[in-house]
Amino acid sequence: MSRAHELVKNFAVLSFGKFLPKIVSIITLPIVTARLSKTEYGTYDLIITLVMLAIPIATMQIQSAAFRFLIDSRGDYEKTSEIITNIIVVVFPITLIVSVGIFVFIPMLDYLERLVVAIYFLVDSMAICLGQVVRGLGKNKIYSISSIILASVNGAGIILAVEIMGKGLLGVMVSLVVANFAAIIYLCITIRIWNYLSMCWVSNSKIKELLRYSWPMVPNNLSTWILKLSDRIIITLFLGITENAVYSVANKIPNLLSIAQSVMVMAWQENASIAVGDKDAGKYYSRVLNQVFDLMFGCTALLIAGTPIMFRLLINGKYEDAYFQIPVLVLGMFFFVMSSFFGGIYVAHKKTLNVGISTMVAAAINIILDLCFVQNIGIWAGSLSTLISYMFLYCFRLVNCRKFQQIDMNIKRQLGQLSLLVLMIIICFKQSLILNIVNLVLGAVFFLIFNLGIVRRILNLLHKR
Repeated sequence: MSRAHELVKNFAVLSFGKFLPKIVSIITLPIVTARLSKTEYGTYDLIITLVMLAIPIATMQIQSAAFRFLIDSRGDYEKTSEIITNIIVVVFPITLIVSVGIFVFIPMLDYLERLVVAIYFLVDSMAICLGQVVRGLGKNKIYSISSIILASVNGAGIILAVEIMGKGLLGVMVSLVVANFAAIIYLCITIRIWNYLSMCWVSNSKIKELLRYSWPMVPNNLSTWILKLSDRIIITLFLGITENAVYSVANKIPNLLSIAQSVMVMAWQENASIAVGDKDAGKYYSRVLNQVFDLMFGCTALLIAGTPIMFRLLINGKYEDAYFQIPVLVLGMFFFVMSSFFGGIYVAHKKTLNVGISTMVAAAINIILDLCFVQNIGIWAGSLSTLISYMFLYCFRLVNCRKFQQIDMNIKRQLGQLSLLVLMIIICFKQSLILNIVNLVLGAVFFLIFNLGIVRRILNLLHKR
């Protein structure tokens, strides 16, 4: 099977596991924004944010080593078992201890809510760890199904607990716990995790080897967290939790593009790692980069054009201040998606320190801009600082990667595409029905023009099937 075919196959499988859960999230978004008060929604968003921060710190990001090292050990049962055993031995005890600490030291919640949040941290950590193991084993279908199970159970739980039973914040958190637990059970049974676990495989030297690879990913993940979520913390501190709720809602539509980012990263990291030793790796990486840029440009154009419609359908009217932030955040997410492409090349070369450094600098830019402008321009500081820091991250990684890996790209073409996106954002700001229709036409035309080859291949494949 060719590299390109394998990449497309993995992208398709992982897309199925990401897009369906996001559809569930979209369906439940009106329920959550309508039934939870702004304070409850802001608290819920803050909990998710802090858990995302704590997991990489607690685990030293060793689960990321599971994916990369298991790729190299495929077909070798002993090496595979050694890697999985040592990663579980590190992750489970640490996350259990941290969960107890969360229960004891969180002052803002009552007893039952603290207990639920502590359990959520534990099951979310283990679900992430097992997901990386499954990906490393090359079982992307199982990974996607587990994501669908998690999202479906969570969606059903939210409808039951929040819409029907009226449990509010507690109901949303319980739904997350049950959903993650369901995904863990499915993953463990499907891959028969017990067949890979044995105390005889526990090795300090192996743990050290895994940590040498993974620890540079900790500042990278923390910096990614800062890039994505520090805006919300700063907005909460300076403007209040209700403004954080508005900014959080503004990120919901741009985060649709992050689905493509997460799928692309997962498929590309595996593909790039396998191809890194090939003689034509540079030409292959360059071809994929230009194709991904065209695809993400088309998706971004459609998302900007569809913002007025999606905003009216999906978001409660009390969050109307979020509308103007959305197109700017969508453009910022485009640059983040493209910077993630180079992250896959870093992982393929095992240059995880470079990933961390680039993300840390971008995160510093984001925080500095936030702090300088949040009191003057409000939540606009979060949107603009996110856009600027993501632009920097993309440019930095492009220049840095070309120092150790041949990458060729059409700069003039890409600058022209970015100019078209800025034009569509300006049209979106006008909030005119006629101009919105024009924007929709432009988005569809741009997508087809720059991705005609992909569209043709998909149509030919469907015709053959």
